[in-house]
Amino acid sequence: MRYYERLKLLPRARRTSGNFRLFGPESIERVQFIKQAQELGLTLDEIKGLLATGGAEECRRVRDLLSEKIEDLDGKMKAIKDFRRTLARHLSACERELEAHGDSACCPVVAGDKNRPPQ
Repeated sequence: MRYYERLKLLPRARRTSGNFRLFGPESIERVQFIKQAQELGLTLDEIKGLLATGGAEECRRVRDLLSEKIEDLDGKMKAIKDFRRTLARHLSACERELEAHGDSACCPVVAGDKNRPPQ
């Protein structure tokens, strides 16, 4: 929390008479937003830009940044789906090999189909 205060991502917290920081629900929500944004690949500088308030020019920059991040996520999701299909094909090949050859199976993923010994 102090780190985010230093970076001006969080406003300075009020303090008790014993000098303990008091964080309200809005601070908790902001930290949750920051963490989620980081998990999605935004940098702290980008997050700072999202949390700033300003006029139309700043809003356009935020819009452009969000649009770029959505495009990045769409690309990653496509790559993940493609890779999942590849893994599913390998899984099917392994299952077919094990069903057809049992204990003498030769893993088609590791060895490749061309390395299977002749029957």
